[in-house]
Amino acid sequence: VITGEKFIPRNKDTMIWLWGIYLALNLLETLLLCFGGMSLFDSLCHSFGTVSTSGYSPYNASVGFYNNAYFDWVIIIFMFLGGMTFVLFYQMLKGDWQAFKINTEFRWYVGLLLFFCGIVSWILFKDNTYSSLMDSIRYGTFQVMSILTTTGFTTADYEKWPQAAQMFLFAVCFVGACAGSTTSGIKVVHYVIICKYMYAAIKKTFLQPMAVMSIRLNRRSVDSSIVDLAICYFIVNIFMVLAGGCFMVLVDDMDYLTGMSSVIATLMNIGPGFGAVGPSGNYAHISDVGKWFLSWNMLVGRVEMFSALVIFYPSFWKK
Repeated sequence: VITGEKFIPRNKDTMIWLWGIYLALNLLETLLLCFGGMSLFDSLCHSFGTVSTSGYSPYNASVGFYNNAYFDWVIIIFMFLGGMTFVLFYQMLKGDWQAFKINTEFRWYVGLLLFFCGIVSWILFKDNTYSSLMDSIRYGTFQVMSILTTTGFTTADYEKWPQAAQMFLFAVCFVGACAGSTTSGIKVVHYVIICKYMYAAIKKTFLQPMAVMSIRLNRRSVDSSIVDLAICYFIVNIFMVLAGGCFMVLVDDMDYLTGMSSVIATLMNIGPGFGAVGPSGNYAHISDVGKWFLSWNMLVGRVEMFSALVIFYPSFWKK
């Protein structure tokens, strides 16, 4: 994971702070859900599924089982918090509120959420998918937040939504939240570095050929090796999605949307995808070979791509 941040100097302190922050968020969400009328068991299940961005719900209809706006907004808030880097929580507790302003990835994270939540909600309202603007914002924001943070909760069958809304949700699958959070996915920081690199490269090539190209993250220069790693990480993930989608189509004779989204949903640890593996479907119909492949994807997505792929290098086993 590329972060450019140091958390706490000593490993013991790091673990204590991480567990403390994690448990505090779970406790707070559990209390808020119980306050709204959810049972203690359900509150615990959904709290741990939210802060860990794992998306576990004891009901097939997920959070949509309750059809409760209060529950939806509480979970939206904690999905957002679960997608933040835990470095910011530590800095906030130390009184360093400037960290939110300085942290480049956090600003992009908020910006991406506002953009995708806004445009999906607007599409739902414009097409009269829901009767009111508030319902459009509620359902649109929940689903964007759930997919972008790789949580995987659902409150509606988004495959019944307008095609334009589904297109943006599909794009959100490739984002992921912040590095140093509980989420999976490509992570916002990689997009920040790649976009800054493209901007600097175009500027140097066509406008200022003699300029020294420098990528800055959190007001500090990023080493060129980190830039190379971010680009490589992005390319490997996209290749895995495309190649994996082709493999699933060949193995299970499924349509390409289902094949590719099954790979995206498992590699990014989202859960529900599109097509036959959408929010109203499941993975039960997939062959044993396909299930093993998707299980491998889930493992790779959770432990990070490079950590899993490095075991295939002969030099790794010689050390």
